Amino acid sequence: RSNTGETMAWYESVDTLLANKDGLAAFRTFLKSEFSEENVEFWLACEDFKKTKSSTKIASKAQKIYSDFIQADAPKEINIDFHTKTHISQNISEPTLSCFDDAQRSIYSLMAKDSFPRFLRSEAYKELVKQQQNGNQKRCLPFL
Repeated sequence: RSNTGETMAWYESVDTLLANKDGLAAFRTFLKSEFSEENVEFWLACEDFKKTKSSTKIASKAQKIYSDFIQADAPKEINIDFHTKTHISQNISEPTLSCFDDAQRSIYSLMAKDSFPRFLRSEAYKELVKQQQNGNQKRCLPFL
């Protein structure tokens, strides 16, 4: 459970939110309620993919991301423009660590400009802040 300072800090930027385990969990729950959790799942998959060292793993992870999020009728298909989707489709046979960068930027921008502001206005976020403010008033000693 994060403290009030962290919960309030999520308000600053989508980066702060995504970098925080509790913030990410709360944001995911919110996106699920809006039927758009594939966006954060894709973003996380790309973050993980970019850390891949082994060339055999690069190919298999790229294929998994492609089949989960990019290809037509993918189970968690993300909403990206035709040009970006076509570019990825053409290059998926020889993927590089940057092959999803444009799509990831697009989805990040969508989350930052669209989902994130709605999350901050949501009852779920307001409730989290309120709970933590109440919890901190009751808890004077940090080790209790």
